[in-house]
Amino acid sequence: MSESGPSGHTAPPSAASAPTDDHPIDIGTVEPPAFASSASSSASDPSAAASASTSSTDGEPAPRRRLPARRIVLGALVVVALAGGVAFGRTGWQIYTQKDATLDTPAKIGNLTLDDSTEGMATAEYLQTALSAEVKLDKAVGAVYRDSANKNILFLGGTGLFWTPADDLSTAFGLIADNEGAVTGLHDVDAGPLGGTMKCGATKTDEGDLTVCGWADHGSLAMAMFPSSTDAEAAPLMRDIRAAAQKR
Repeated sequence: MSESGPSGHTAPPSAASAPTDDHPIDIGTVEPPAFASSASSSASDPSAAASASTSSTDGEPAPRRRLPARRIVLGALVVVALAGGVAFGRTGWQIYTQKDATLDTPAKIGNLTLDDSTEGMATAEYLQTALSAEVKLDKAVGAVYRDSANKNILFLGGTGLFWTPADDLSTAFGLIADNEGAVTGLHDVDAGPLGGTMKCGATKTDEGDLTVCGWADHGSLAMAMFPSSTDAEAAPLMRDIRAAAQKR
């Protein structure tokens, strides 16, 4: 029976129910705090710990880490530098292998025969002088060839170190435009095994249309004018002339 105080009220049960050595607490009935369970699960599950570390205190996910801008810029510069190095190496090799070219005017190239008459020689001299005035050359050549139909094919060219062969070839085509008329329809054609660039186009003359083809590499530049010829006829003939006239 509970004891009553002076006022007749029952004494607080806490004093009577406090644990003693004779009456130990049954730990099987005690629930652990909620935070203890959370901490233990985080310790045993690394993914849960990582998730907790990436969350902000207000429950929203923390922003993703971004690569520093400096690292991105440096990486891009490395890629550009490597690409530039490859391009420079390729161009350097082309210059090295093409720069020491020579040009000649053989007496015969396939079905073409060199016109060594006085008139032919005078025309050849005029051609090389005109080209030298437009393009810087170490040595210029000029020739008139006659094909099997006895038509004249004018050939002019020269050697030197050309850093930008395509641009120098465009300048040479301008020479034809000044003397005959604009060269229209210029387009790339196969340059053959000697490489470089080769183009063909057409111009109009008093005698009719004239197909003009030219090549340029880092050591030589040349053009030829083919009367009454199509691209399909002139381009392979230009490659034949080049194979016979150019040496490295």
